[in-house]
Amino acid sequence: MKSKVSFEIQKLIFVFSVTLTFLFLGVGSGKAQIFESEPLLPLDTADYNSLRSPYHTTLTFFYNLSEENYRPEAAAKTLNMAGMPSGDSMRLAIKLKQIIDGRGIYVHINEVPNDPQYRDTLRNNEPRYYFDAQRLPRVFLEKVGNDWKFSAFTVSHINELHEETFPFGTDRLLNILPRIGTEVYFGLHLWQLVGLFFLILIVFVSHKLFTFLVDRGLHFLLVKFGYGQVAEKYLLPVARIVSIYFIVLLLAIFIRLLQLPISTVYWITLLLNAAKPFIVTVIFYKLVDVLSMYMTKVAEKTPSTLDDQLVPLVRKTLKAFVIIVGVLFILKEGLQVDIVPFLTGLSIGGLAFALAAQDTIKNFFGSLMIFIDKPFQVGDWITSGDVDGTVEEVGFRSTRVRTFRNSLMYIPNGVIADRTIDNHGLRKYRRFYTQITITYDTPPELVEVFVDGLKKIVINHPKTRKDYYNIYFNNLSSYSLEIMFYVFFEVPTWPEELQTREDLLLSIMRLANELGVRFAFPTQTLHMETFPEKKGLMPTYEDGKMAYQQKLSQFIKKEINKADGGSVA
Repeated sequence: MKSKVSFEIQKLIFVFSVTLTFLFLGVGSGKAQIFESEPLLPLDTADYNSLRSPYHTTLTFFYNLSEENYRPEAAAKTLNMAGMPSGDSMRLAIKLKQIIDGRGIYVHINEVPNDPQYRDTLRNNEPRYYFDAQRLPRVFLEKVGNDWKFSAFTVSHINELHEETFPFGTDRLLNILPRIGTEVYFGLHLWQLVGLFFLILIVFVSHKLFTFLVDRGLHFLLVKFGYGQVAEKYLLPVARIVSIYFIVLLLAIFIRLLQLPISTVYWITLLLNAAKPFIVTVIFYKLVDVLSMYMTKVAEKTPSTLDDQLVPLVRKTLKAFVIIVGVLFILKEGLQVDIVPFLTGLSIGGLAFALAAQDTIKNFFGSLMIFIDKPFQVGDWITSGDVDGTVEEVGFRSTRVRTFRNSLMYIPNGVIADRTIDNHGLRKYRRFYTQITITYDTPPELVEVFVDGLKKIVINHPKTRKDYYNIYFNNLSSYSLEIMFYVFFEVPTWPEELQTREDLLLSIMRLANELGVRFAFPTQTLHMETFPEKKGLMPTYEDGKMAYQQKLSQFIKKEINKADGGSVA
């Protein structure tokens, strides 16, 4: 399976390998790395065998293990062999040099103190000198009598450090590779060029192997278990980056075996050490998408919509956290930057920042209270002070509300968390209240039947509350008889409430037409005498209560059949 991501990875590895090749071919020959790029202090021959200061001990050790002046027996004198077999001194000295070179520790000889009475004021004021206290904390010089030597503690850990520097038995290659040939070409020995060729070959073969396992093996398994889309979109990009991480680990292990000039190894080691936490950061950054996808699936199964809004916020927060932690690890582990002063300054600056951004922090904690208490969720109609509308989004700083004017209001969460919130969206019932006015000439029997019909309309409607409603003839106003109509709708949304209200009002109008009830409105009526040859304008009600009851029964049957989809003959 070939993809654009895989092609970009191959191109990246190719460019990286070519860059390493030109780096290696561009360096000079020689193993006395610390002496090639910096002038030494004025010395005589005796200084290359002296142990009177940290400077002279360091010079004696590296000078006598350089390629031009290879005398391991002289370098072995710099080791404090107390408690160790003296016959192992030369072997241990060579291993210590391989450790320092393999880890890319660049020793600036002129920066080593030339004071026989030197004391490390940063560490208990002891007569010790550390070459690199961060990457090699167990390798240091200490004063033994009048001489400066590598400490007995360091000597006792040389074998352990050597195994850590060249793991998985790769240290054996240090003795095998030079047998290929020591001729010098392009500034490197033949065995180093051959080793470089095989290293690049291993990188490409490893990449092909990892790509095959990921694209074919992992993808096949995930598709088989029904996660094809998840694999293609989320897991395969992560797996490909993991394969790059393994390639970087291979480079970090095998590059040490070539024993290249220390200046080159120093920069390559720095690059690889920075690449490892960087790749891990990218892996976790992409894993956040996988986690957020899972949280989205879980949120979709819950009735609340607030957790749906919480998922993208958690995703953004986790990604920011991964980036911050990743940058700190890149600075500390990769670039060897001491982050303690940075963190100390950050804590002091953080206090000032917190005071300056207290409103932002208040809004942040307000958002946390909204997510914990859940006074509303996305889609709810809320009223709070001047706010009246539907919640569209809940962020870490503010809540976005769509008003009924179709405008957007952004309310700081710190403000809305302190206010009283009327959540109309959480109502189980929605109230409807009105006064039905009828004319004064309506007979009491008809009013009684009409009120009874209104109650039956409410009882028969499927979306009204049946256990609590109030429908009574309760007032004689200046121009009408008033019937209180007070009911509740069992509907979740406002559009459904409006539809149910319309249904009831239409049923009331049909009932009034069926019974002959007239609705009243403010008017002035002129009453005229009724002449034998002409009827008056006032309606006449000649039917009794039984007739009205019969009309009501017929109306209710029609309404029921209409609600059931039937018809009345």
